Amino acid sequence: MSSDQEMAIFGEAAPYLRKSEKERIEAQNRPFDAKTSVFVAEPKESFVKGTVQSREGGKVTVKTEAGATLTVKEDQVFPMNPPKYDKIEDMAMMTHLHEPAVLYNLKERYAAWMIYTYSGLFCVTVNPYKWLPVYNPEVVTAYRGKKRQEAPPHIFSISDNAYQFMLTDRENQSILITGESGAGKTVNTKRVIQYFATIAVTGEKKKEEATSGKMQGTLEDQIISANPLLEAFGNAKTVRNDNSSRFGKFIRIHFGTTGKLASADIETYLLEKSRVTFQLKAERSYHIFYQITSNKKPELIEMLLITTNPYDYPFVSQGEISVASIDDQEELIATDSAIDILGFTNEEKVSIYKLTGAVMHYGNLKFKQKQREEQAEPDGTEVADKAAYLQSLNSADLLKALCYPRVKVGNEFVTKGQTVEQVTNAVGALAKAVYEKMFLWMVTRINQQLDTKQPRQYFIGVLDIAGFEIFDFNSLEQLCINFTNEKLQQFFNHHMFVLEQEEYKKEGIEWTFIDFGMDLAACIELIEKPMGIFSILEEECMFPKATDTSFKNKLYEQHLGKSANFQKPKVVKGKAEAHFSLIHYAGVVDYNITGWLDKNKDPLNETVVGLYQKSSMKTLAYLFSGAQTAEAEASGGAKKGGKKKGSSFQTVSALFRENLNKLMTNLRSTHPHFVRCIIPNETKTPGAMEHELVLHQLRCNGVLEGIRICRKGFPSRILYADFKQRYKVLNASAIPEGQFIDSKKASEKLLASIDIDHTQYKFGHTKVFFKAGLLGLLEEMRDDKLAQLITRTQARCRGFLARVEYQKMVERRESIFCIQYNIRAFMNVKHWPWMKLFFKIKPLLKSAETEKEMATMKEEFQKTKDELAKSEAKRKELEEKMVTLLKEKNDLQLQVQAEAEGLADAEERCDQLIKTKIQLEAKIKEVTERAEDEEEINAELTAKKRKLEDECSELKKDIDDLELTLAKVEKEKHATENKVKNLTEEMAGLDETIAKLTKEKKALQEAHQQTLDDLQAEEDKVNTLTKAKIKLEQQVDDLEGSLEQEKKLRMDLERAKRKLEGDLKLAQESIMDIENEKQQLDEKLKKKEFEMSNLQSKIEDEQALGIQLQKKIKELQARIEELEEEIEAERASRAKAEKQRSDLSRELEEISERLEEAGGATSAQIEMNKKREAEFQKMRRDLEEATLQHEATAATLRKKHADSVAELGEQIDNLQRVKQKLEKEKSEMKMEIDDLASNVETVSKAKGNLEKMCRTLEDQVSELKSKEEEQQRLINDLTTQRGRLQTESGEFSRQLDEKEALVSQLSRGKLAFTQQIEELKRQLEEEIKAKNALAHALQSSRHDCDLLREQYEEEQESKAELQRALSKANSEVAQWRTKYETDAIQRTEELEEAKKKLAQRLQAAEEHVEAVNAKCASLEKTKQRLQNEVEDLMLDVERTNAACAALDKKQRNFDKILAEWKQKYEETHAELEASQKEARSLGTELFKMKNAYEESLDQLETLKRENKNLQQEISDLTEQIAEGGKRIHELEKIKKQVEQEKSEIQAALEEAEASLEHEEGKILRIQLELNQVKSEIDRKIAEKDEEIDQLKRNHIRVVESMQTMLDAEIRSRNDAIRLKKKMEGDLNEMEIQLNHANRMAAEALRNYRNTQGILKDTQIHLDDALRGQEDLKEQLAMVERRANLLQAEIEELRATLEQTERSRKIAEQELLDASERVQLLHTQNTSLINTKKKLETDISQIQGEMEDIIQEARNAEEKAKKAITDAAMMAEELKKEQDTSAHLERMKKNMEQTVKDLQHRLDEAEQLALKGGKKQIQKLEARVRELEGEVESEQKRNAEAVKGLRKHERRVKELTYQTEEDRKNILRLQDLVDKLQAKVKSYKRQAEEAEEQSNTNLSKFRKLQHELEEAEERADIAESQVNKLRVKSREVHTKVISEE
Repeated sequence: MSSDQEMAIFGEAAPYLRKSEKERIEAQNRPFDAKTSVFVAEPKESFVKGTVQSREGGKVTVKTEAGATLTVKEDQVFPMNPPKYDKIEDMAMMTHLHEPAVLYNLKERYAAWMIYTYSGLFCVTVNPYKWLPVYNPEVVTAYRGKKRQEAPPHIFSISDNAYQFMLTDRENQSILITGESGAGKTVNTKRVIQYFATIAVTGEKKKEEATSGKMQGTLEDQIISANPLLEAFGNAKTVRNDNSSRFGKFIRIHFGTTGKLASADIETYLLEKSRVTFQLKAERSYHIFYQITSNKKPELIEMLLITTNPYDYPFVSQGEISVASIDDQEELIATDSAIDILGFTNEEKVSIYKLTGAVMHYGNLKFKQKQREEQAEPDGTEVADKAAYLQSLNSADLLKALCYPRVKVGNEFVTKGQTVEQVTNAVGALAKAVYEKMFLWMVTRINQQLDTKQPRQYFIGVLDIAGFEIFDFNSLEQLCINFTNEKLQQFFNHHMFVLEQEEYKKEGIEWTFIDFGMDLAACIELIEKPMGIFSILEEECMFPKATDTSFKNKLYEQHLGKSANFQKPKVVKGKAEAHFSLIHYAGVVDYNITGWLDKNKDPLNETVVGLYQKSSMKTLAYLFSGAQTAEAEASGGAKKGGKKKGSSFQTVSALFRENLNKLMTNLRSTHPHFVRCIIPNETKTPGAMEHELVLHQLRCNGVLEGIRICRKGFPSRILYADFKQRYKVLNASAIPEGQFIDSKKASEKLLASIDIDHTQYKFGHTKVFFKAGLLGLLEEMRDDKLAQLITRTQARCRGFLARVEYQKMVERRESIFCIQYNIRAFMNVKHWPWMKLFFKIKPLLKSAETEKEMATMKEEFQKTKDELAKSEAKRKELEEKMVTLLKEKNDLQLQVQAEAEGLADAEERCDQLIKTKIQLEAKIKEVTERAEDEEEINAELTAKKRKLEDECSELKKDIDDLELTLAKVEKEKHATENKVKNLTEEMAGLDETIAKLTKEKKALQEAHQQTLDDLQAEEDKVNTLTKAKIKLEQQVDDLEGSLEQEKKLRMDLERAKRKLEGDLKLAQESIMDIENEKQQLDEKLKKKEFEMSNLQSKIEDEQALGIQLQKKIKELQARIEELEEEIEAERASRAKAEKQRSDLSRELEEISERLEEAGGATSAQIEMNKKREAEFQKMRRDLEEATLQHEATAATLRKKHADSVAELGEQIDNLQRVKQKLEKEKSEMKMEIDDLASNVETVSKAKGNLEKMCRTLEDQVSELKSKEEEQQRLINDLTTQRGRLQTESGEFSRQLDEKEALVSQLSRGKLAFTQQIEELKRQLEEEIKAKNALAHALQSSRHDCDLLREQYEEEQESKAELQRALSKANSEVAQWRTKYETDAIQRTEELEEAKKKLAQRLQAAEEHVEAVNAKCASLEKTKQRLQNEVEDLMLDVERTNAACAALDKKQRNFDKILAEWKQKYEETHAELEASQKEARSLGTELFKMKNAYEESLDQLETLKRENKNLQQEISDLTEQIAEGGKRIHELEKIKKQVEQEKSEIQAALEEAEASLEHEEGKILRIQLELNQVKSEIDRKIAEKDEEIDQLKRNHIRVVESMQTMLDAEIRSRNDAIRLKKKMEGDLNEMEIQLNHANRMAAEALRNYRNTQGILKDTQIHLDDALRGQEDLKEQLAMVERRANLLQAEIEELRATLEQTERSRKIAEQELLDASERVQLLHTQNTSLINTKKKLETDISQIQGEMEDIIQEARNAEEKAKKAITDAAMMAEELKKEQDTSAHLERMKKNMEQTVKDLQHRLDEAEQLALKGGKKQIQKLEARVRELEGEVESEQKRNAEAVKGLRKHERRVKELTYQTEEDRKNILRLQDLVDKLQAKVKSYKRQAEEAEEQSNTNLSKFRKLQHELEEAEERADIAESQVNKLRVKSREVHTKVISEE
């Protein structure tokens, strides 16, 4: 901590940055108890400070700073940090790390306006909502070049650290400023830019170019001026922030090699363009609109043809139009000057303003609907003229384009009519597009201006992006913003927590890495992964008929219930509709997807866009020059035919994701610095902090996650020297004195000698690390040690003081000896005559007498003091008694808890009884369910019987169909045989013409022979079918017999079922009635029990209240009496003092008489008397002061009494809070009420009222008891009924068992029938298969015939088709050639890019030159391995050339090669994962650079092997060697030589690549493989690049340690030269290998040409074969169509029969369902009617109770009014008493004045008495006595008046207390009335709902009845159709039999 002098450089900002020295010392010296000072969880404030009172049973009692007492669990109490950590600048250094400690540290710093605080590696800033002088120029100067620990936390410190890191580490930096909207991100971004523009100023003015108007300011001015311009066009007021950035920006500030500003550029993200046309009520549009209308520049108003009233323009006036914190006029001047400084031309400046004005005018365009048409037409042209003029367009063309746009339909353009809504939407879209494109163009122009073309080396990026947003209405913009913040938070988590752990590795501490970075992956993947939200949105945008609903449904199907972060939103009244919710890191956000598809597609009116492109305003034409309209495509189609098809259709979400990925790539390539902005409150109040809001942000921003890793790690760390200096006092002997010892060793020895947990700390290389809390323990031990040392010092000081006192005692002893000597001398002279004379005169002087009197007075004064001490002791005893009473109270509370537990046991028993009742009900339900199951079994049996009948009929029908089909098949067989003979003759004649198709003909002949065989087989099957038919007929007869038996059984079953159903219905009805009655009785019983418990609780509450009041009154009265006794004692002592005074006055009179008797006294004696009188007056004054002190003590006692009364009042309030718990002390309290009633008169009235209430309640209780007995009797009746029902259920169960036995018998019969049916089905299936086989054979024969007939006709056409195929093949070959040539070019470009990347990374490894020497041997090995791999690859090429010869195996070989490459990919992927693991393990050994660099070289070698390019890898090594040369001047020459060699190698590489490209364009096979390899290698290169970047960052961190190795690297220069020569040799070898590869490629080319000729021939043959195959397929299709027609007829008949059967079954099922639903609805209706009646009775009862309660409330109100009047009367009496008291006080003062006058006169009289006025003195003394008597009587009256006054005050307090209690009772009764009224309303509502439900059920019942009737009709119709079909089938069957 720096001193105040060091802070002076910060000027007036110093108190806002760091505590002063004085404050720090005061904080450290503040009393603090580490064991009792805690933070405690509290619902309102989240956490509050408090002191631990007690700990017991896992509970902690804490007294908060506000005085409240809380009892919480142990885990809700958090220890407080020592005072030295108050307002600590880095929260990671705190001893106790937890949420309340962080929160209160931020709060206390914020209260002191210290808004910046470090939290580990990042900075937290709280928005102050006011201007603070912490950004002044002197502050910038003070932070320049300072380390982080040297200056207070500040955004300038973060900026300077980034700047210094950039210069020292030679690495790009980034500053990420994040936080919620309104947290202060934009302001901090401006301050960062201000800082860089100040410290890195170039100091050179840029020359103005008069011709172009550019460069009107320095680069620093332009960078600073970019902000006002971007804020004007990109910032707006939102609900949470008056200057909210509605776009994200990443500002890159580039620096040269010297650290001076070189240039800058800005990237923007996601401008919220919807704000141009729509704003919420509390928001407004972009600032520029309101700046223009502020009339600061009137020429703009004239130029833009607008007014100064924003309300004239709907687009900008939907919300607010002014902001209190923004001066639009001043902002306009700043914007205008920024445009000039940034070098915009005058024409561009005018264009910006005009386009802004045009957007405002667009909002006023009005359209109307034509009469009798939906077409829109303009409603006036004035606004259109203005908008068109500002855009340099023709207004008529603009309106025509809006109302009648031209649309391309096919190849023609037609004019399309637009509705008013469509035109309005188009206008809004155009306004948004113009504004967005203008904004992006402005950013581009700013970047052009800031690009100075100066040499740039590194940059610092500042990211300011919109904060996390949760609004009432969240759309696509909010999703994009929140997704961006989610990605940034993930980046922060990963970076933050990895770095913290790398600190441990750097210090050499054993540490296992913990991954905190993937917490947000689920939400990010949900949004961006394939089939995520963006993916589905883009997919829906491709479909023209997609809607918001279809998009929502797809989201639900894909993610609802599958992803934890995707939820369905809850419906909240008053809020906008939400369609889905996402769980982000900052909370749950509800999104509304309305219009997302249109927003994502961003459609524009292409006709208007075409007008924009032709505009005479250059800026507007340029903005839309890139837009591709349909007309432009049509006109330029011939020229631009090769353009990518999908380039014009790029969605907003895809563009956003692309930009976001670029941003994340940029950030990952930099060293980030984080600034977390916090909103302290929602009301923008300076200095106020809402705990819950801040905690939420801390949790979301990862601040508390950082604390979590600190808790797991070692958050406290101290340099060894500091630790040794501070904690040496703990054990000074551990460090030897007089000799030098290293601080680390000293710290190790010191910690080892201390009794602490030695696992709680670790030793690093430079620091000692402590776990959380250990440093606090060391602080406590240090404090204890210091206390011991101070105690010893104090003991020595006290010894010294005692010795001084002893010396004084010795001196005193010597003085005593001196006094004794004098006394002895006196004893010797006491008999001397003159001394005797002296003794006689001495008593006359009365001096000794007065001394005695003073001594006695002092003794009395001491006695009064002792009495006061006794009274104090008595008061303490009383306080102790009060403590014991509080303990008793706590004991009573424990008893009450025990009673409550007993009550809970009773409730449990009651619950068990209820459970038994439920079980019995469940048994009844089981019986009913079993009966229902019986019915279902019967229904199934009947249904199965019907099914058997149907199956029998179907079997008969199938047999008839099979017989018919057999006859048809035989006829068709003869016909086909004849046709086959004819066709074979025709085939013999056509053999010469179809020589090329002989193979196909043979195949057809074989198929024909197979058909004949199949026909023969079918004939055999027909024979078997006839046998099966006979067998089936026998089975049918048997089945008919069994069917008759089944029918008889069914009739019996139906009769038994009807009987059972009747019995069951009767039983069910009786059960239902009993259950209804039982439910009603139970509900009534519950209701009565509830009412009784309520009344009982009321009685007990009132009684407890009365008892508590009585007890408290008694205690107060006892206390008052004790205090009055004390006051009386004080009064007695006072009277005693008065008496002593009177005695003294009498003694004075005696002295005066004796003086008169001694008349011969001299004048000297008179003077002595006067002196004695003065002393007497002094004594009197002392006495009066003593009396005043007594009065003061009495007043303090009275005050203490009042305080104790107040405390007792608070205790009474506390007791009132717990009065509801004291339920079981009713009888004891009654006895106490009886005892107290005789003693306390003041509460007799209240007691009478309570007793009256008790009597009424007891009457009610007795009534309830009688009702309860009645209910008990009803319950007994129910139990008897239940027993009867149980016996009936037993009877039913017996009958059920009988039925079950019958059912089992039937089921056995059913099983036998089902087996027979299955056998029949199997036989039927075999016959169907045979029939299908015959049908297939028939189709194939027909197909063969048709093929052979049509072959000759189509042979002539095949020749022409061959010619066409040949030309097509040639064109395809040309296309393939061009494609692979373009691919080769593309690959060349990609290789060039990869080469550039590798060139950029050349500089990464030169600092490790000595490692290269160690790696030379491994290079030789890898070279040989790579040569082997080249040879293997050449063999692969030969294999692929050989594979080309076999064209028929091409596809299989290709698949095989593809599988091989996949296997290689998996192997390389496994190798990649292994290398990643190795890289991670190497990262843990940062100081073993040699091994780490060898690993990196291995990785580079794997890159070389995979890229098949040794030359590139060698250049990569030389480039890496060149990196160190920039930092080591001695290797500069070597660098130049290596770069020259690199250029030669690159030239050679380019030649090799050219030859390879030439070969790839010709060899298709090799090109495919190389493309696959290339894609894999590129991906691996990217991954390796990331690993190398990571290693590079690790290496940079140890640059400082590498500086020490500089000398060693100079020595290794010669080794590097030798290595260079070795590499040259390797390069020559590589060139030889390259020539060999070229020769192989030439051979491959020759093979390719040969295979190309073979390919052409085989292609011709293949095409011929394919055409013949297609002809055969067509003929086969014709035959199949004929066969299908016949099959369809058969299927139709069968389908009609099945459909009728199904409809009959469905009708029967519907009939059953309808009857069940009717029955269910009937029961529901009856139960609802019963509940309705019951509710009506309950409502009437509650209304009665409510009226009684209202009456009670009125009575209470009357009592309260009466009490208030009594209190008023008492107050008046009190006032009167106070007046009389004041009057008496005045009289007392008058009397005291008269006493003083009399005393004065008495003095005069005494003087006269010396002259001889004895009689007058006696008279005056008598008068004095009379007056003193009057004074005493007056004082007594005054004391009585005061006593009466106190009594009246007590009475007034009692009355006010009673009125307060009455008021509380009234409020309680009023609450009860409100609750009962609410209950009544709820019951009414339930009754209404029940009525509605009953009505709906009735309507459903009627509807179901109607459906039932219809179903019955359908069933009758179906049954009649079935009967008809049966008759028909029987007729057919008889006909068949008769024909046979």
